[in-house]
Amino acid sequence: MMISPGEKVIQQWYKQKNWHQFPFQKEMAEVYLAGNSGLLNAPTGSGKTFALFLPFLADFINKHPDYKSRQNNGLQMLWITPLRALTNDIRKAMQEVCDDLDIPWKIATRTGDTPAAEKAALKKKLPEVLLTTPESLHLMLAQKEYPKIFQSLQVLVVDEWHELLGTKRGVQVELGLSKLKSLGRENIQNSKPTTQNSPLRIWGISATIGNLEQAADVLLGNDFPRDKIKMVRANVDKKLVIQSIIPENIENYSWAGHIGLKLLPQVMDIVAKSKTTLIFTNTRSQSEIWYHAILDNYPEYAGVMAMHHGSLDNELRNWVEAALHAEALKVVVCTSSLDLGVDFRPVDTVIQVGSPKGVARFMQRAGRSGHHPGATSKAYFVPTHSLELLEGAALKQGIKQGIFESRDPMLLAVDVLIQYMVTLAVSEGFRADELYKEVTGTYAFADLRRGEFNQLLDFITNGGKTLAQYDEFLKVEIENGVYKVFNRRVAMRHRLSIGTITSDMSIRVKWLSGGSLGTVEESFISKLKPGNTFWFAGRSLEFVRIKEMSAYVKKSTSNKGMIPSWNGGRMPLSSQLSAVFRDKLDEVAHGIEKDEEVIALKPLFVLQQELSHLPQSHEFLIESFKSREGHHLLFYPFEGRLVHEGMASLFAYRISKVKPASFSIAMNDYGFELLTDEDVPIEEVLEDAEFFSINNLLEDIQHSLNANEMARRRFRDIASIGGLVFNGFPGSQVKNKHLQASSSLLFDVFSEYEPDNLLVRQAYNEALAFQLEEFRLRAALQRIITQNIILKTIERPTPFAFPIMVDSLGRERLTTESLEDRIGKMARQYGAEGVGGNENKKPRKIGVTRKKGF
Repeated sequence: MMISPGEKVIQQWYKQKNWHQFPFQKEMAEVYLAGNSGLLNAPTGSGKTFALFLPFLADFINKHPDYKSRQNNGLQMLWITPLRALTNDIRKAMQEVCDDLDIPWKIATRTGDTPAAEKAALKKKLPEVLLTTPESLHLMLAQKEYPKIFQSLQVLVVDEWHELLGTKRGVQVELGLSKLKSLGRENIQNSKPTTQNSPLRIWGISATIGNLEQAADVLLGNDFPRDKIKMVRANVDKKLVIQSIIPENIENYSWAGHIGLKLLPQVMDIVAKSKTTLIFTNTRSQSEIWYHAILDNYPEYAGVMAMHHGSLDNELRNWVEAALHAEALKVVVCTSSLDLGVDFRPVDTVIQVGSPKGVARFMQRAGRSGHHPGATSKAYFVPTHSLELLEGAALKQGIKQGIFESRDPMLLAVDVLIQYMVTLAVSEGFRADELYKEVTGTYAFADLRRGEFNQLLDFITNGGKTLAQYDEFLKVEIENGVYKVFNRRVAMRHRLSIGTITSDMSIRVKWLSGGSLGTVEESFISKLKPGNTFWFAGRSLEFVRIKEMSAYVKKSTSNKGMIPSWNGGRMPLSSQLSAVFRDKLDEVAHGIEKDEEVIALKPLFVLQQELSHLPQSHEFLIESFKSREGHHLLFYPFEGRLVHEGMASLFAYRISKVKPASFSIAMNDYGFELLTDEDVPIEEVLEDAEFFSINNLLEDIQHSLNANEMARRRFRDIASIGGLVFNGFPGSQVKNKHLQASSSLLFDVFSEYEPDNLLVRQAYNEALAFQLEEFRLRAALQRIITQNIILKTIERPTPFAFPIMVDSLGRERLTTESLEDRIGKMARQYGAEGVGGNENKKPRKIGVTRKKGF
């Protein structure tokens, strides 16, 4: 087989580096040079960046023998990554290759962190390779004469595509690609016969997920030639060693909690024996708690320990990453901010605190250790309460069987489409027919009807049926059939609003003496008074004042203080991990003890059997008991907290049709509790064949939950993305409560006067799909209806029941007691002293939430 000049150059480069070229890298080069597009499935640390970048260089060398002297080639490769932090390592790796091969290119980045001077320089002279984010791609599309930027583009790569798939940022990528594909076709049609323009190649890089083929289809769209789509799988035999940290005395380990600090000594023994360790937590608050606990108990780690999460200042995070590279740190406590492909070769151990709630997520984090070809990844699982050990066994089983979660694509996100339409109108404008054809070529909008598209056109030009009288919503004008924005103020505000990441408004935390630490949410800062102490960025801080969207602080010597909490912290158990967990529980019920976690948990399972029952796979357990608080009903679907929230409300509504009652609801990933002041005739309720039925499911959900309120909450983000509300200028953001009020008013107006509004419909659909996981709820009910119902009347809370009841402590009443004290009191009340407390958790204020009435 003839080897091209470019391939020879690349092979020689591998030899000079004394590196082995993996079979998948050779296959990737072959399919790329044949002009194909597709998806590269490769784990972290396998050489996936080189697998795509080097064939691209080989192709350029083949077309341009004078590649060593050839300059001003225009933008040849666009590399999109979900995290700005990833661009630094990738840029360095690419630049090193170019330097080694004497290719006179400068690899550049354009993200939100790029200084304005560098962005201006990029406009004047484009690099051959640009690394960017989905948001920055759309900002480029919002520039005048943007087609010139992409006229030389040969390939677009979307890194970590599995992280973007199923999100609105992923939809952003799909829409951006639709425009670049269209421009590529135009470039070929308009090019001279002598030019070497070829169709735009599109490649995604993805870790292993359950729907890789669909992931490729979503990335490339419906209008891409199917014979040009290829799947390249690394199939690298990555060695992974997983071990659970098992409490010495499981009888005295906590039945409830989510911090895990009781196992701190065992964790630090592992850290001491390792070169560099990443301790992953599931929330930013948890990372702050663990960081302080280590410093308090192991002060010798001061100076060789750091923290990394998404709310820390960018300079701090960059410092931590650089220190990891330089082998200057012994341990880093982090969150998902270090999940993705940043290459930290010194890291040889990963510790996961608490269940990651998904097999793929745990696999991704485990891959942070031994992050280079041929190395062994070592990962430890730290349970934060007893039953979570069984999740550890389920994680091992899921990885062994190759059971990975799918990422379901997001469909018809019209708020993102509205933003995109205005983006194009801000720059060169668009023609309706051409844009409709491009948009419906994407997976996300393949089912968008022309009538719906026309509604969106009417909305951005005339305000739709409802907002025609308000000039601020009349953003786009039509001139000679072209939809354009002529108002400079509208254009400026739109460019500032491009993006789909929404959250509670952030307040920057700054030293009085100068310098920034990061951001916390407005809702947390609003509770502080001058002089209050809180912990953030690994420091004890005294709040001084708030001014111009910044909270000014100074150092505090206090050992006590509140820890910020951020919205969206608690992840639900994935459907795949739920299924494996139920399989493990079935093994326990049948007396199968092949896992170290199951053997350790035997005392707990024996107690569960003594007090109640251990459900097998064909059984559905319900527990009932009475206390001075009322009648407790506990159900155990083991389907994850979001499904349980919807199921709990549904069951409460259906019970209330037999006997009217008001219920308080608590849930965790294993089950849920319904608590009412009155006796519930549960035997009579269960005799009704319709109780677990999916008949009239949506209608019953609407009755059981305040669907309007759920949709209203979703609408705030939709309104922000769709440009209905303006979040404010940099340094002068609109307050969170004002955004909520504005979007809530718009929701009410649309609901009353324009019930077929596409954004309102989207809000209801998102509430069902993401807040209740309606599809999983339906599947769970279909499973339960085939099972034997086991109703047990118990004397006191069982090991399964206690954690759920603890969850309700933080939600039902206002109290000055710490959660740890209340758990202890509850344990004594029910005669369950062995259940432990809340892992020495720092005291935090308990809020008030209303009971849900039916």
